[in-house]
Amino acid sequence: MDVRVGDVVRLKKPHPCGSFEWEVLRTGIDFRMRCIGCSHQIMAPRVQIEKNIRAIRREGETE
Repeated sequence: MDVRVGDVVRLKKPHPCGSFEWEVLRTGIDFRMRCIGCSHQIMAPRVQIEKNIRAIRREGETE
């Protein structure tokens, strides 16, 4: 799956703040992501995140 730094990904389950969207800050074997709703940052394994992605919005793209 082609996920790049700066992309906003929509996941299956919401963060406790209610937001489904996360901004990708770092890629590799792990992803570092920031919640769009509350700015909480996490590091999670690539396979776990790729399994839970519903949509990817590229940097600079409009809806």
